[in-house]
Amino acid sequence: MLNSPDASSTRPYLLRAMHEWCTDSGFTPYAAIFVDETVQVPMEYVKNGEIVLNLGYDATSGMTLGNEFIEFKARFGGVPREIIIPINRVMAIYARENGQGMSFPMSAASDAVAVPKKASTNRPALSAVATPIAKDGSDDEPPTPTLPSGRPALKRVK
Repeated sequence: MLNSPDASSTRPYLLRAMHEWCTDSGFTPYAAIFVDETVQVPMEYVKNGEIVLNLGYDATSGMTLGNEFIEFKARFGGVPREIIIPINRVMAIYARENGQGMSFPMSAASDAVAVPKKASTNRPALSAVATPIAKDGSDDEPPTPTLPSGRPALKRVK
């Protein structure tokens, strides 16, 4: 239905466009995700209710950038995990190398999308907080430009 909020959302199209731009330009696409009960990510890598993920083809397997979800498999500390992210939980997508990208307004909690049936419901509570481990096994967190408030700061792409 064309009048539904999801049907008119530009977010999935803009995410795909930014992902393609990063890839075509030789940059690594990273996404900042607001983690709540609708997001399936390794909770031990969530910090302050957020996680930054490498969405590059070298770091993911079987990625689908759909209109409702981003889905892929990735390794965290050598352990394969299935990742499912509702599109409305993506706060930003940007190039790791230069910070250029796009941020999105966070919708109200009432906008929560149900997690697909294949998603696990036996995940730890959001209080599980740890520093993410990079794909190469180092303990370095991905370089995210930040403002004093701790939110990602992005440059405009014109």
